[in-house]
Amino acid sequence: MQNLTAPELAAWLAEPAPARGRPVLLDVREDWEFQTCALPGSLHMPMGSVPQRAAEVDEDAPVICICHHGMRSLHVAGFLERQGFTDVYNLTGGVDAWARQVDPQMPVY
Repeated sequence: MQNLTAPELAAWLAEPAPARGRPVLLDVREDWEFQTCALPGSLHMPMGSVPQRAAEVDEDAPVICICHHGMRSLHVAGFLERQGFTDVYNLTGGVDAWARQVDPQMPVY
């Protein structure tokens, strides 16, 4: 697993044809958090549902795990690696860092 900062992810998503491929943005926050704010195109899968729903995530794509501050996503990223996913990232600082460093229009909570 690798760590990725919000500006690094923003740069990756801005690439027209990323060499690393288009990532799956796996948002593992709870429903109310996801409804408050989310990165566009995110796949919402609350942390507690990941063991049952992991098959919904494309194993061949890079997976960026996202939560509020980066702790839950760190645990999910480790879980996915143990399940055989090989290209997994944790968004350090989570959506909070995204809102503060990339998109100041995004609500914070």
